[in-house]
Amino acid sequence: MKHNLEEELIQLISDQDFALGNDVVFLPDFKLSFNPLFKQKVYSEGEIAYCELFKDSMLRYASTWAAKEAVYKAVKQLYHQALPFKKIEIVREKIAGKPQVILPHDYKNLIISLTISHDADYIWAAALVKK
Repeated sequence: MKHNLEEELIQLISDQDFALGNDVVFLPDFKLSFNPLFKQKVYSEGEIAYCELFKDSMLRYASTWAAKEAVYKAVKQLYHQALPFKKIEIVREKIAGKPQVILPHDYKNLIISLTISHDADYIWAAALVKK
């Protein structure tokens, strides 16, 4: 009986063609943990350039981090393997424009809807990913 239930769960999960990921960042804690090594390991050159355009760049770094986390969590549900954060790139066509996601070629089949929001010290991002 247990074996059949386990097989059914595995089949249900593998048939899933969409996933939702989200993340919440508390800005004061993020600022305390942000350092040059983290910046280098996590953000692309384009993301850094975007964040540095703003007077309050920490809000932009935190927003981008929340977005990367949300995408990471959704993709991991579909592929069951870790995707390095630096390989998840969040881009915008214009300042404060709609965020879009660039992933490595192996993930080009994915359709991703991403939203980022912030209110005072909290930043929230959600990513809906479809195979």
